[in-house]
Amino acid sequence: MSTSWSWLLVSALVTKSALRPPVTRCYPRQRRVPFARTRGHIRFQVDNCTFCTVCAVKCPTGAIVAHKKERVWAIDHSRCILCGICVEDCREGCITLGNDALPPLQLKELISIRQDYAPPERGSASKLAPEVPPPQRRAVKVGGETGAETS
Repeated sequence: MSTSWSWLLVSALVTKSALRPPVTRCYPRQRRVPFARTRGHIRFQVDNCTFCTVCAVKCPTGAIVAHKKERVWAIDHSRCILCGICVEDCREGCITLGNDALPPLQLKELISIRQDYAPPERGSASKLAPEVPPPQRRAVKVGGETGAETS
């Protein structure tokens, strides 16, 4: 008796699902309109940029690379977390946050971006800032004890 009852429930569910339109969208053909404050991707207008590198310094993930001398600005969209810090700190207003999504990155594009515009290591000194040597230490005798003095 319980098998016929469950069979009836399953067939009713299948019939109801077959007669209704699908709950989800057919994504490539039907795209959802983004919400008003959706963070989609970073837009950059090179005409206004002074290449001050503030955006590259402030980026928490190191996704932006900017060189003032070479006048190069690049972003690795796979590292960008769309926090908006670069948009807020850009003095010229040439970086904006769009609300439409970017198409997916191809692997060859990602490898090319990471090889051409590698950000500086987080623990090491920046390539853009001059390197300052560490202070030299030498042993100095003070009242019979040996101490360290920095010059």
